[in-house]
Amino acid sequence: MKDILLVDGYNVIGAWKELKELKTSDFAGARQFLIDKMAEYQAFTGWRVIVIFDAYLMPGKETKTRQSRVEVVYTKENETADERIEGMIRKLQNVQTRIHVATSDLAEQWTVFSQGALRKSSRELLIEVKKIEQQIAKEIETVRQKKSKTKIPMNEDIKELFEKWRRGF
Repeated sequence: MKDILLVDGYNVIGAWKELKELKTSDFAGARQFLIDKMAEYQAFTGWRVIVIFDAYLMPGKETKTRQSRVEVVYTKENETADERIEGMIRKLQNVQTRIHVATSDLAEQWTVFSQGALRKSSRELLIEVKKIEQQIAKEIETVRQKKSKTKIPMNEDIKELFEKWRRGF
């Protein structure tokens, strides 16, 4: 089973306290922060992640980019992120794909649920992201501890001397 996470970008930014505060001073920075968090999520879960930003009132055509294996979509003029998400569900839905939609818009949650997608609130997504960050930190610490241990006990001076020899100093 393949999992896809569709993220209503501005909805999540408005729901996460950290991003909500950041967007008041650095709107583009808040978008990038969300994309970075979704890149970590994608790398950890292996899911396909698509972040959709609403360009409803912005003139121009739709743009699609890829950042750290996360697909980023800016909707075309006069198209909301909700409309795009609903269209993507219809396009991507099949028996081998499970679609999750992250949004705190209750009406949108019910709409996507009625189309067969799984709904995930922005709060639930934040909790998952925090758990993933904790798991990554734990794994990094485990690897660091394994690397720092040697099979032969020795004091720090000897370790430093061996490290200098290893590096050719």
